[in-house]
Amino acid sequence: MQSLESIGSYLQNKIHSFEAGNASVYEYGTVHSASDGIARISGLTKRRYGELISFGSDTFGIAMELSDDDMGVVLVNNADSVVTGAMVRGTGHIVDVPTGKALLGRVIDPIGRPLDGKPLNPGGFRPLECPAPAIMDRAAVNEPLQTGILSIDSMIPIGKGQRELIIGDRQTGKTAIALSAMLNQSPQGVICVYCAIGQKASTVAQFVHTLTERGAMKNCVVVSATASTGAAMQYLAPYAACSIAESFMLEGKDTLVVYDDLSKHAASYRAMSLLLHRPPGREAYPGDVFYLHSRLLERAAKMSAEKGGGSMTALPIVETMAGDISAYIPTNVISITDGQIYLESELFNAGVRPAVNIGLSVSRVGRVAQPAAIQKVSGQLRLNLAQYREMAIFAQFGSDIDSATKQLLSKGERLTELLKQSQSAVFKLSEQTAVLAAYNADVFKSVPVDEVMRVRDALLDYLWDQCRYAMAAIDSSGALSTKTEGVLNKAFAAFAQAYAADAKKD
Repeated sequence: MQSLESIGSYLQNKIHSFEAGNASVYEYGTVHSASDGIARISGLTKRRYGELISFGSDTFGIAMELSDDDMGVVLVNNADSVVTGAMVRGTGHIVDVPTGKALLGRVIDPIGRPLDGKPLNPGGFRPLECPAPAIMDRAAVNEPLQTGILSIDSMIPIGKGQRELIIGDRQTGKTAIALSAMLNQSPQGVICVYCAIGQKASTVAQFVHTLTERGAMKNCVVVSATASTGAAMQYLAPYAACSIAESFMLEGKDTLVVYDDLSKHAASYRAMSLLLHRPPGREAYPGDVFYLHSRLLERAAKMSAEKGGGSMTALPIVETMAGDISAYIPTNVISITDGQIYLESELFNAGVRPAVNIGLSVSRVGRVAQPAAIQKVSGQLRLNLAQYREMAIFAQFGSDIDSATKQLLSKGERLTELLKQSQSAVFKLSEQTAVLAAYNADVFKSVPVDEVMRVRDALLDYLWDQCRYAMAAIDSSGALSTKTEGVLNKAFAAFAQAYAADAKKD
């Protein structure tokens, strides 16, 4: 039988030879209350803000409130399985999201779990919260990002690295604009990330189906936190989408990220904050709700050549109530972004789609982010449309209209028809340039208003048939040369003559 001294010597040797790297040491805590997706935990004294907390059985939460004696944890999944007295442990792992080319064409949730039933082998991971690029690491926003929507590209241009807000009431076509912009990026090699926050699962499925059907999904990533998921997942979703797009940007690629929508994101954060007993402020939102979105949108940037030259363009969406853009969340996001596209319910219901209100829409980057071809043919477009819409209001109340006003109304009606686009339809740069050049050349002057869209489409078919090289030259160079302009003007004259002859026959 061994003596006590030998046993003590044996244990002492084992302690000295112990290597911490060969074992895992956990600190455990206890749940002392759990309700409404929030758990209060005591005992975990060395945790960090944003750390993933394990409740066992594949149940996780995020440390969102740290205090001296306990911790507030927002449950990410399986909230009903967490009960008082349960043992929990910290993972030492700040919440992150998978990154890399393996994500292209995939649908995932905000913590990186695939939702399309296929295995996922990511190339790496990136924290959801990252500091925005420094000023010295950024370049000027002057490279166009074409949405394929004529009214936006011609009057409210968006540049790569810009943050352009899409704002309007419910069911006014906000998501449709984002979808068209994403569809137009696929041929240009821009990687798109769509973030669904609080949307119906059927809406997200339809969105993915459209991208797949049009061949654009292979260049897109969808981060989905639908209405059926908890507030925590909806809160994490835009940061996850941003980190995925950011990882591609830092590799030197151009990316576009859509947040649909930040109104629901703010509401989910409000729900979490109130359940964590944080003091409410205006409209019951916590005082840091501005920082909630500013730290997200400030990460959009055009990087300098020394930093790879990549870009991340952000299209946040915000929903208004009864057109009130002066509400709390809309004004917050307007002040963070570089402009807004305001969609008006009255225009939408009148059949003007996209229902862009030119008076309230603006791009603070401006024409510097516009292709030279569009710059050349769209100079007075915004002013003409604004004058028409203002004059049309007064013309409703008076019958005595002079000839100059009649001419302005006539051109304005045709311009409004020209700018209409069906959902998910996109125009190439050459097509946008040709349509606006034809409008400036009065090709549509004698066309009945209800025929303008049909004649526009017929004109584009004619140009692709007769002037294919001229159209291709515009797409490849981004400019409208004098030679190309001459070819188009001859084609306009021939088309107008043929249209007039057909009209006489009818």
